[in-house]
Amino acid sequence: MQAAGSLWLAGLLLLMPVTGAMAEAGAAATQMIARDGHRTAFHVTPGHLPVIVLDAGGGLDSSYWSALVPELAKQTGSKIITYDRAGFGASDEVKGPWDVKSATADLANGLKVLGATHDVILVAHSIAGEIATYLARQHPDWIAGAVLVDANVPEFFTDDRIDRMNKMYAPIIAATKAAPPTNASRQLLAVSASFTETARAFHKASWPVSVPVTVIVSETTPFEAPRDAQAWRDAHRQFATRAANRQLVIADKSSHDVAHDRPDVIAKAIADMIAAKR
Repeated sequence: MQAAGSLWLAGLLLLMPVTGAMAEAGAAATQMIARDGHRTAFHVTPGHLPVIVLDAGGGLDSSYWSALVPELAKQTGSKIITYDRAGFGASDEVKGPWDVKSATADLANGLKVLGATHDVILVAHSIAGEIATYLARQHPDWIAGAVLVDANVPEFFTDDRIDRMNKMYAPIIAATKAAPPTNASRQLLAVSASFTETARAFHKASWPVSVPVTVIVSETTPFEAPRDAQAWRDAHRQFATRAANRQLVIADKSSHDVAHDRPDVIAKAIADMIAAKR
C-alpha cells in the first residue's frame, strides 16, 4: 500500500510494527518505568555517551528500529534507548484521545529514570517529531542534537491543511470505528479525536534554536497527491532554514519508511551529529 494523505495517518496505517524486535537484537534490556498510573517499556542497549534515543512513528513500537539498533551500536558504541509509546509493545494502554504532552512526559520521565539527561542524540520519525519538539523545548540542555526522520514539523500544520486532512479522512475514520479494533486502529482513533486541537497547538510551537537538527525528508513523502507532497517538502525546507545549525537531507529512493528503505541516511546523520559534537 502506498502512502496517502497526512503523516499522522500514514504512520498509523502504512507502517505496521515488525514483531519481536528488541529481544531479537540480543543486547537490549527492558525496563518498565511508571508515570501517572501507567508503565512505559524502555529498551536499553549498553554503550557510552552520547546516548542515542530512537522514537518511532504512529502505530509503531520500538521494534521499528530493530534492524538499525545493532548497526548503530556497532558503528558508534553509544548507549541506545528505544521505547514503546502507551498502548504499543510492552507498554500499558492509556485510554482517551491522544495527548502529545502526556506522551512527551512519558519519554522525559523515562530518560530521567535512566539517567539520560545530557548528551542525547534524539531521533524521531513521523508523528514522534511532535514529541521531539516539545521535549527539546522543555529540556534543550539534555539534547546534543536531533535527527528528524520524515517527521512532523510545525510549519506543515496550517489551518488549511488541517481542514483538508479532516475532510479527506472522515470516511476512513468512520470505517475504522466500524471495524474490529486493533492496536493501530485504536491509536488512529485516539489521534483523530484530538487531531485538530493538537495540530493547531503544534503549529505554534518552535524548535529551540540552541539545539542542532538534521531534517531528513523521504523522496516520495507520505503523500500521493502532488500538492500535499510539495507542501510537505516546503514545510521541511522552511523549518531547516530557520537556524544556521539545521541541515536538510533528502533520502533518495525512500518512502516514508526511511528506516527500512534508507537506514544508511539515518546512520550517517547520527554519525555526523556525533562528530560535530566532538
